[in-house]
Amino acid sequence: MSGRGSAGVGEVADAADSAGSLARMLQILELFTEQEPVWSTAELINALDTSRSTGYRYIKTLHDAGLLTTVRNGYYSLGPRIIEMDLQIRQTDPLLLASQGVLEDLVENVGHSALLLTAFRDSVLCIGECRAPQSPANRFSRGQRRPMFQGAGSKVILAHLPHHRLKAIYPRHLEEIERAGLGTNWSEFRKSLGEIKKNGYLLTKGEFNPGVYGVAAPILTDQKTAVGSVGVAWDENVRDINVEQAIHAVKQAANTISRRLAESQGQS
Repeated sequence: MSGRGSAGVGEVADAADSAGSLARMLQILELFTEQEPVWSTAELINALDTSRSTGYRYIKTLHDAGLLTTVRNGYYSLGPRIIEMDLQIRQTDPLLLASQGVLEDLVENVGHSALLLTAFRDSVLCIGECRAPQSPANRFSRGQRRPMFQGAGSKVILAHLPHHRLKAIYPRHLEEIERAGLGTNWSEFRKSLGEIKKNGYLLTKGEFNPGVYGVAAPILTDQKTAVGSVGVAWDENVRDINVEQAIHAVKQAANTISRRLAESQGQS
């Protein structure tokens, strides 16, 4: 019996080592950014702080999977498999499918750019956008991330996250939460989020770009937790905006996407 117990401990240790190795290998992909899109083999191995043999094995595995591609001898960038996966996401992601036509209707009704966001780690990720004519480019685009504690689209998601997730997020981001005006302790933090939940939307100004307003509403599951948010943004010098109309249109858009999501999941 002790032999079986020892084997079990060994298997658990092996599984932990394997998971840790996989996590370290995937960390390579995190190194590639807009500012540093190309890395040499030596730079990757140094950044991982691992042995050369392990580093070479990681790079070869990612290259064989198409997640890295060779730019020139010994230099790599992100690979074509990622592009293929992005196409698959665009064609199959339930949140994107449920939002088809909704962002376009928002732009038509409000006259300003619309965004679709989802939670990713302790941040939010833009997964869809529809630009109004002559709107500023690259203000927030698909694939870009922002903190969870700034901006209407972020905060309405945060307010509707499950309690256990908020309990995990709070101690990791105490200073950010306080700087965002969401409270100096857990009780104040929960109260701030409760106000956002009660209103069903949030209007902010200048939290990312000076003089830019944003209004967003949460996209909710049947359990009233957020899977994302939808919103619009405009500059403060714009005079053709009807704020109440914008709020109503955004809340209606969020309700439409939430309903479509529920219907699609009920059919599956």
